[in-house]
Amino acid sequence: MLKKLAALFLGAVFPLASLADDTLVKFKGGIGVVPVSAGVGQAATAEVVNRNIVRGVQPPGQPWVIADLRAEVSTDGSIKVKGKGLLLGGGNNVGLNANASVFATLFCDATVEHSTNPAGVALAPNGDFRIDDRLDSLPPSPCGSPVLLIRNAANRAWFAAGIPRFGDDD
Repeated sequence: MLKKLAALFLGAVFPLASLADDTLVKFKGGIGVVPVSAGVGQAATAEVVNRNIVRGVQPPGQPWVIADLRAEVSTDGSIKVKGKGLLLGGGNNVGLNANASVFATLFCDATVEHSTNPAGVALAPNGDFRIDDRLDSLPPSPCGSPVLLIRNAANRAWFAAGIPRFGDDD
């Protein structure tokens, strides 16, 4: 009887542990894009601007905000992203979703993209979205310098970035 209980216990515990071991990287929280990182010029008009380019990906023309972002990428390339409140943060359509669709791109180094389906998922009117997909190529393990970008399906610009989580805390 004791052997059966031990086998049942081990069978229940080890599969759960092996599921936890396949997490490559997690992101908790998000940062909306500010398209221009600096400007040089006279008075209130910048004549020269530095675009806020991340890992070679261009920003959009307007700022975007995001209320929350949670994402988990597994070593097999599966990815789950839950975003809340991804909306325009400026311009005449401030507070709206611009009828945008978004997809996710993971970078583990400076140049190699690992993306979900570029057709994307539509933003809800309140800017909420969910991505449950597989990356188009397998990211390296470990992912040395993780950057997760949420991108516009129409022009591939980035709208938001995930904040990487390191360690065991959720």
